[in-house]
Amino acid sequence: METVHELTAEPEHVDATRVQSCSYLLELSLDWIVLRASENIHHLLGESHVTLIEEPLGHFVHAQALHDLRNLFSRLSAMTGIGHAYGIRLTGDPDLVDIAFQVNDGRVVLEAVASRGNFGEYFGSVGGLSDGLSELGGQQLLEAGARRMRALTGYDQISVTCGDMHAESSRGAIGFLAPLNGDLPLLIADCEAQSVSMFPRDPDESSIDAALTRAPDASLVDELRQAGIRSVLRVPFHGDSLGGEFRCGNRTPGAPNLEMHAAAELFAQLFAMRLEFDRLRHS
Repeated sequence: METVHELTAEPEHVDATRVQSCSYLLELSLDWIVLRASENIHHLLGESHVTLIEEPLGHFVHAQALHDLRNLFSRLSAMTGIGHAYGIRLTGDPDLVDIAFQVNDGRVVLEAVASRGNFGEYFGSVGGLSDGLSELGGQQLLEAGARRMRALTGYDQISVTCGDMHAESSRGAIGFLAPLNGDLPLLIADCEAQSVSMFPRDPDESSIDAALTRAPDASLVDELRQAGIRSVLRVPFHGDSLGGEFRCGNRTPGAPNLEMHAAAELFAQLFAMRLEFDRLRHS
């Protein structure tokens, strides 16, 4: 393991109790008891979502996979953010998955997607793309950041916003992501795809708000359609005294790629450092 950091019809309103059908999601207690599960989880673990509830995750996955994931979790428990594991075999199924997990509202939110393979492809690009940023400042730095994020991710359009500064890099004409309203998930593989309910269905439960692959609500889906955007990657960044966000949009759907997301996060934080140095240099 390498580490770095039943479909249902979509209702009129999609809320935080639903996730995208490209992923599987579990909410676990801190001792890894299953509290909630996406209703497509049987495709991953071979058990109904109903069967899993209030049972230890270890009853359904290989002991070695659970051991590795819990070890990684313990190393990250004093930190914030998202842990990643790649190329994991959870069960006897030969298909591998990539996993992201984090703690939110006292629960472990664990997401699994089909493994993309070729681990290291994106991380290997971050250093080279960061080179040269130290020579730039102001608007030029933002424009260079947008171009480099597009080179890293391959998305059709990148916008970067920091305070009142904004820059874009795009491949042809495409709708703007920056003015979108609503709470945009970090990853949208295909805004046209159906979403999957969590079980038990509790509309007041908010622990999956931070999930990478939670479903966008219906109004946001409409905005994306109008802008001609099918898939989205959102990458916030934070410096000592400033923060901002990259928003990446594609005209076509795409499978979620957790390594790409983690590499984009790393690039964004390096970019935030350059912005901070630029601010101090001109203060």
